[in-house]
Amino acid sequence: MKRQIPNIFTLLNLVAGCIAIVMVLQNGITVQDSSEGGQLIDIPEKIWMASFFIGIAAVVDFFDGFIARLLKVTSQMGRELDSLADVVSFGVAPSMILYQFLRLSFAGDVDGINVSMIWLLPAFMPAAAAAYRLARFNLFGSQSKWFKGLPTPAAGLLIASFPLIYWNHSSSFLVEVLTSKIFLYTFILFISWIMVSKLPVISMKFSAESPDNVARYALIAASLIAVFFLQWIAVPVIFVCYLLISLVFKKYAN
Repeated sequence: MKRQIPNIFTLLNLVAGCIAIVMVLQNGITVQDSSEGGQLIDIPEKIWMASFFIGIAAVVDFFDGFIARLLKVTSQMGRELDSLADVVSFGVAPSMILYQFLRLSFAGDVDGINVSMIWLLPAFMPAAAAAYRLARFNLFGSQSKWFKGLPTPAAGLLIASFPLIYWNHSSSFLVEVLTSKIFLYTFILFISWIMVSKLPVISMKFSAESPDNVARYALIAASLIAVFFLQWIAVPVIFVCYLLISLVFKKYAN
């Protein structure tokens, strides 16, 4: 029974990802007449609940590995199960969020509410990239101190921040960016590429007397400052810091 405890946590990760998908699918785009004679186009229900469950999945994903190491019950099955859960929670669920934002970006166009699926299919590129990256990770062994390519949970959490920023920030500029076709397509290509690339990205696992621990402390400090001053916008800022710090310290990569 002890061997199954980490697997139970992994399955909870998967369930949280499934609930996140449900939260996204329950939010349809509506078009309403405004008092000024124009149209208001929005997603009425706050799909930030999907972000909430992706966040829960991330917490559970951390604990399943921690508990497995604590109980010394790591196994190949647990490794494969973890990757399958991550594809759903940090690949498919975030892609569904991008799908809704792409729909929203087209909704203001003439007959945009009925946009062809062809224009929305790119939203699923991150899900495909996540599956490819996790399969490669399982084939080529553990990457304990440095990753090859952006970790799937990091990409998923970045995308999960979009609804939180959209609904909890008063900046019209940020709203326009998040509903811009150019931004969304560019972001989709970038995040998909960086997941499947072999760019060295630092992990947050500290080891005694490791020279790259400085990078980890720097990232923690930058994250705390960003959260304090920027609230939800801190997530993309932390992401940028994560990449920059990884590039600066990549000489220490395995």
